[in-house]
Amino acid sequence: MDTAIPHGSSLAAFFVASLALAVMPGPAVFYIVTRALSQGRRAGLTSVGAVALGNLGNSIGASVGLAALFSISTLAFWVVKYAGAAYLIYLGAQALRRPAQPVREAPLEGARPARVFRDGFTVALLNPKTTLFFSAFLPQFFDPGSSALLQGLVLGAVFVLIASCTDTGYALAASAVAPAMRRARGGLNMGRYLTASALIGLGVFTATSGARHAK
Repeated sequence: MDTAIPHGSSLAAFFVASLALAVMPGPAVFYIVTRALSQGRRAGLTSVGAVALGNLGNSIGASVGLAALFSISTLAFWVVKYAGAAYLIYLGAQALRRPAQPVREAPLEGARPARVFRDGFTVALLNPKTTLFFSAFLPQFFDPGSSALLQGLVLGAVFVLIASCTDTGYALAASAVAPAMRRARGGLNMGRYLTASALIGLGVFTATSGARHAK
């Protein structure tokens, strides 16, 4: 009978490896922390959910063979890669254009939840390196006698759940120190410039980096 979850030591190894990779700061964590610092706790947590959904889409894509498409079509990989990088740079430019406004426990004024969610989801989904990461990582824990598709879907979802928990920790920690930043001299502009610099820098990094682990 097919099983979608590894047993015994393989299951333990999967959880340990997933937790270690999820805790390691990467572009997604950097994006979430930047949102939480500049726009508050709710924006950070909204970004966590959006990134999780985008990563889940990438894990499903890896499971059904999108990674195989990238491996045989260089054009497909680079189109998605540069689209994601361009979107990050666009968000950074938009942040620079917005006037600095006081932020009071982040009621998401000027940063509506739907917009924050859309941005986070798009940033995460338009990252082909995440799909390639899933296609390389998940099969290490597959049972050869069971459905690769089923195992990929379930293990991918479990990994995204683990990453969501660690990302939530990052968002809460960042939002906790945000008030101190706002009280600092020039704190209003600091948040705006931090957001813009982080997004533009992340876009440039995405465009110029190789196909490495993207979490």
